[in-house]
Amino acid sequence: MSQTPDSAVRSYIEQHRAAFLDDLAEWLRIPSVSAQPDHAPDVRRSADWLAAKLKDTGFTTTEVWETPGAPAVFAEWPATDPAAPTVLVYGHHDVQPAAREDGWDSEPFEPVVRENRLHARGAADDKGQVFFHTLGVRAHLAATGRTAPAVHLKLLIEGEEESGSPHFRALVEEHTDRLAADAVIVSDTGMWSEDTPTVCTGMRGLAECEIHFSGPDQDIHSGSFGGAVPNPATAAARLVAALHDEHARVAIPGFYDGIVELTDRERELFAELPFDEQQWLRTAKSYALHGEAGHTTLERIWARPTAEVNGIGGGYQGPGSKTIIPSSAMVKLSFRLVAGQDPDHIEKAVRAWAAQQVPAGIRYEITFAAATRPCLTPLDHPALQSVARAMGRAFDKPVRFTREGGSGPAADLQEVLGAPVLFLGISVPSDGWHAPNEKVELELLLKGVEASAYLWGDLAETWRHAP
Repeated sequence: MSQTPDSAVRSYIEQHRAAFLDDLAEWLRIPSVSAQPDHAPDVRRSADWLAAKLKDTGFTTTEVWETPGAPAVFAEWPATDPAAPTVLVYGHHDVQPAAREDGWDSEPFEPVVRENRLHARGAADDKGQVFFHTLGVRAHLAATGRTAPAVHLKLLIEGEEESGSPHFRALVEEHTDRLAADAVIVSDTGMWSEDTPTVCTGMRGLAECEIHFSGPDQDIHSGSFGGAVPNPATAAARLVAALHDEHARVAIPGFYDGIVELTDRERELFAELPFDEQQWLRTAKSYALHGEAGHTTLERIWARPTAEVNGIGGGYQGPGSKTIIPSSAMVKLSFRLVAGQDPDHIEKAVRAWAAQQVPAGIRYEITFAAATRPCLTPLDHPALQSVARAMGRAFDKPVRFTREGGSGPAADLQEVLGAPVLFLGISVPSDGWHAPNEKVELELLLKGVEASAYLWGDLAETWRHAP
């Protein structure tokens, strides 16, 4: 594929390593915590800093885009070839809250290198993985002699991902023409391990609801009225008990409609990963495996839909006893969705199912939050193969494929822009996203730079020959 000289790329990266890390450390010192209003000026300062740095990198357009919340950054660098594919890189510049007293060994917004690991809030999630593209594109140009990237390169770096991306979809819809792309690269992800480079092929979606049950107009005496009136706490418990069948399959009619089943090849690729089930169980702080019959643990957390009880309550919760029939109860449910599932269909199915579960005399109200759609890129997609080749060249070893069990805004980009979403990330589980002492492995960070440098030429060539 692309003939970018590997030695030239690596030489350029090594020559500019120190300056790259100094710049990243400067950005990490900005406490861009989107969830805390007191840090709103810092989130804006972070956006302004990134826009200026992208301009210095060579992007011909750099803009700070306003939202009702925190600002996003947009940048663009057209290729000299009008027929080149357009690629949009997504990431975020906001970070999780952090304070020394949370258990950090050093100040979370004062980057420090220990044992070739850069510790700071945002080092891996997500400033480090956004920033490696700046050195990557410069290495791409230096190694190929180009004056512009081989692809029309765009960046969209949002400022509210750690707050749930409440304004992200509207932002994408507002700027659809500016963001139009043939492929989206998400650099807000990770790999299986330091020794096993991987590329993620998809993420699950998410639908959430809360159900409130009302019975008597007030708590009433269980001796005087128990057994003669419906109990809302019992109704909540029965509804929860009806969520799954004896095989741990979701028992809501229509829940599995349209799902894209795993292929035999995908199952084989999952099975090739060095997965230690008992170690995973220890990481989960749990004592037994459980899930839908007929599927492995990795299949359950990556490629199967779920229904989970996130909270349940009602009635007396204090010490001792209080013999009442409570006036109300509630449950919180979440549904992880896989490719082929439509959140709107899931909401209708859940509402219809709940109506069948609630007995006469119990009033209930069900409220759904905004949903996140699942996204999946087929293994044979040419853009996915370009990402895998770029990662393989950087790590000099075969690249395996995974999925993500969680959810994120990538699906909005796929749905609104109509472009496949690919994941290019170098973070590993030990990096401690959202935890004290978050870090990024410096050698892996530079591998991300290298993969980015290879990717643009490979994508341009592959896309030109794609059917």
